[in-house]
Order: sequence, then structure tokens, then C-alpha cells
Amino acid sequence: MRSRRLKHEINVVPYIDVMLVLLVIFMATAPAIQTASIDLPSVGKASTPPVEPLEITVKADGAMEILDHVLGGKPVTIGRLELAAKLKELQAKNPAQPVLIAGDKNVRYEAVLNVMDELQRAQVAKIGLLVQHKNR
Repeated sequence: MRSRRLKHEINVVPYIDVMLVLLVIFMATAPAIQTASIDLPSVGKASTPPVEPLEITVKADGAMEILDHVLGGKPVTIGRLELAAKLKELQAKNPAQPVLIAGDKNVRYEAVLNVMDELQRAQVAKIGLLVQHKNR
């Protein structure tokens, strides 16, 4: 006589049937669901919109340009000695206006750090570095 062996298998056919039924139900009901619209409350005094930053560009030859988007966006060439005075003049109305430093790819890192150091000595509150994202 042959001995019987037990089969240790899981029958997944009923699970697949249940999943297909659920999929059909969700596909049929999804278009019927309406998105909710909300009414936002209004306030008497809204917060001020963010201020456009000042951009300082350090070129490969060491020349610097300052660009203010609020004043029309024309770059103005400035020297390193004029940088602090020009920034104080531009930030007179809004001292919290951020300043972004954009360094040319071929400029020495030390030149960008010197500009950042000059801005910190002039007590500029918000300083950042401007970069370009790589295209993948």
C-alpha cells in the first residue's frame, strides 16, 4: 500500500477572484466620487507676499553684478568695495530681503566665500547660494 503524502500548497485562485471583484467595484465607483470644495476663511490683514531676492553674480574674471528684480531686473556691475554700500541702499526699505550669490562654474571658490564674508560683515540677515539643477 502506498502512503499518502500531504500537499502543502496554498490555493490562491479564490484570493485572485476576490481581488478582481474589488478592482471592478473600485473602478465603477471612482468616477462617482465628488471632490469636496472648501470655503477658506478671510482675514483682515493678510501676510505680505515673499520679497524677491537680490542676486549677486560673481563672474569667472572676478567681476560682480547685482540684480534686483524689484527695480526692473537690470544687472548693475559693481566692485567689491561698493558691494556693502549698494546692498544697504537696496535693502533700505526691506532689511530682511534675502541675498543670493551665484558663482560662475569657473570662478575660484575663494571669490564666492569672500563675497559671502563681505555680506556677513555688512550684517545681511539672509544669505544663500544660487545653483542650477542638473538635467537628467
